[in-house]
Amino acid sequence: MKKIARNFYLRGLALSGAILAGGMLAASAGEVESPQFIRTASTSTPAFQTDFTNAAEKTVNAVVCIKSYTTRQQRGMFGGGGSDPFDMFDFFFGPQQRQPQQRQPRQQQKNEPVQSGLGSGVIITTDGYIVTNNHVIDGSDKLEVLLNDNSTYDARVVGTDEATDLALLKIDATGLSPITFGDSEAVKVGEWVLAVGNPFGFNSTVTAGIVSAKARSLGQNGRNGQMGIESFIQTDAALNPGNSGGALVNLNGELIGINSAIYSNTGSYSGFSFAIPTTIVKKVMTDLKQYGTVQRAMLGCTVAELTAKLAKDKDITAVKSGMLVDDVSDMSTAKELGLKKNDVITALNGVEVHNFAQLTEQLNKFRPGDNISVTYYRDNKKYTKSGVLRNSQGNTQLTKKGDFSELGCAFMKLSQDLKQRLSISSGVQVAGLKNGPVREAGVKDGFIILEINGESVNSSEDVEDIFNRVMKSDEKVLVLSGIYPTGKRYYYAVNLNQD
Repeated sequence: MKKIARNFYLRGLALSGAILAGGMLAASAGEVESPQFIRTASTSTPAFQTDFTNAAEKTVNAVVCIKSYTTRQQRGMFGGGGSDPFDMFDFFFGPQQRQPQQRQPRQQQKNEPVQSGLGSGVIITTDGYIVTNNHVIDGSDKLEVLLNDNSTYDARVVGTDEATDLALLKIDATGLSPITFGDSEAVKVGEWVLAVGNPFGFNSTVTAGIVSAKARSLGQNGRNGQMGIESFIQTDAALNPGNSGGALVNLNGELIGINSAIYSNTGSYSGFSFAIPTTIVKKVMTDLKQYGTVQRAMLGCTVAELTAKLAKDKDITAVKSGMLVDDVSDMSTAKELGLKKNDVITALNGVEVHNFAQLTEQLNKFRPGDNISVTYYRDNKKYTKSGVLRNSQGNTQLTKKGDFSELGCAFMKLSQDLKQRLSISSGVQVAGLKNGPVREAGVKDGFIILEINGESVNSSEDVEDIFNRVMKSDEKVLVLSGIYPTGKRYYYAVNLNQD
């Protein structure tokens, strides 16, 4: 394995830069209680207690091994040799991708899925819902779940969220042993924790460490233009390839995080590991289960962390840390609250936020339509105001998971004669138009789509691929560029933010 110096090994985590650059502060909405989640208040353990057996016994049966298979052409260990190290994390699934595959007959290679990855997951309900990392299952054609008792099940994907690197799976099973959810906010630095997973394919492996830091930012701001999380639990519990998606638990055996990344020079454990806090995990899993997609709200302002230099330049003396407001967007919660440039946000719902990581962690607990109180300083005077969080469209509507068929039409391949007559080389033609977003945008039967969001299309599969990517983003709009058979060119904007 090539050594990659000082890289964070994770995948699909789009963080804060999109917020600072794009003008909206991303949030996920308030936690909705789900009766299938087992939750208890996290109780503190005495500092002298270092017996890990109880926590391990409570956890191992709730952690599973996830094997991913694909029938498509396999990528190399580093995602096809790209130059961006943050696209190189397939190795985190386990050693399978580093081992040469046996040569098989061409027909078998084409039609039969080949194991392409190995990771971990955590059972969260008795009837078979499992949480894991998105990068563990991304691009897979088949998923297989191995329980601690060696039972094997095929799994289906309920929903994924690339921004938080989380995914929800379902297996057809009952009477399982789900993990107990703890409170990641109650976790203290220095507290003992256990990491449970399948490193290098060794099932149900338990490692121990302490919480090294909370609300840790990895600095990968706004990757892929998405607004994700910027707040991790840092621990020195050993994680290795195959641990991804496994459980980080306290000494009571309560889940406090989903292991997601390591900080390493080599790709294997060398000191620090990072987990997604349960405050975010519970919210994302509930959203995926209820709506099929994550509900994200916007505070609606660009912010920067207050530094000593900024405080001096702007004569801020009442506080030493917080989030300095730079700009406020129209039709936003920040506008409703009356926030202005140079205000310093210091707390959300009474919870102090000293940096961006803490701010995003708090906001990720809410949905559009939830009430939120913001404490801030203006001219060195303290204020607290309440408002309602909104979505990226400036309203409080919740978003349902989009289905390709809901577009309300078919996309037909063009005949060679039509291509020659119109002097075009690619495109798809709208046919069988019914009620749906495409018709509401003004599109008529026969319209030939040449590009969607700037990408050329030549088949229904091309359209569906773009649609699926757009539905995972925050701006759910398809911009259609094309012509009618008469030669007239048109542009349409298809809004997918509809209930």
